[in-house]
Amino acid sequence: MTAVLEARGLTRILPGPQPTTLVADVDARFEAASFTAISGPSGSGKSSLLYLLGLLDPPTAGNVLLDAASTSGLSSEARGRLRLEHFGFVFQFHFLLPELTALDNVMLPMRQLARLAPSSMRERARWLLASLDMEAEATKVPAALSGGQRQRVAIARALANDPRLVLADEPTGALDTKNGAAVFAIFRRLADEGRTVIVVTHDDQLARNAERAIHIVDGRVARQPTFQVSGPIGN
Repeated sequence: MTAVLEARGLTRILPGPQPTTLVADVDARFEAASFTAISGPSGSGKSSLLYLLGLLDPPTAGNVLLDAASTSGLSSEARGRLRLEHFGFVFQFHFLLPELTALDNVMLPMRQLARLAPSSMRERARWLLASLDMEAEATKVPAALSGGQRQRVAIARALANDPRLVLADEPTGALDTKNGAAVFAIFRRLADEGRTVIVVTHDDQLARNAERAIHIVDGRVARQPTFQVSGPIGN
């Protein structure tokens, strides 16, 4: 089966008098409707790898393939367009605009892509919030929401342009155990619905609720265990 996303020899080195290697020669494949956790100790290169996979940072060497097509050599504008069309991103801190309502925050990526009429954008944003049990909070600004609610809005925003790939960097890091498990359950559901989900986490218990974990140590893949997932997350 052709991978939706593939890393080949992916490497990122920060230049300087003493160059720092963040990611070193990583090979990985991600298929449709899969859920992968990237785990490892603090400073191991987990987030750096995710940023490379999401075309947020350019590699020093190696390549990222999207639908078997190379992304090497693309302009920053072309990479940005691919991100808007194919990727949804969720981060540890929600990065919602404080002056906008939940509904307007979710509509932001749709406005950037400019595929839908404003009325359709609003309708889709409401539908996404409702799918995450957040319809009643649509008119609230982030300051009026709990941490778990803000992260649900951030997930809805990540899904705004109907991406096939959802990439999340420590999305439960600022949440308590209950809300963290609930957010991970949402990612499981997204994979079950056919999306390719890749989540960075330092929590080994949460990582085991993915189908597979890529364990990173010092920027390199140490192992890629496959898990049998059954039952609700947190059990």
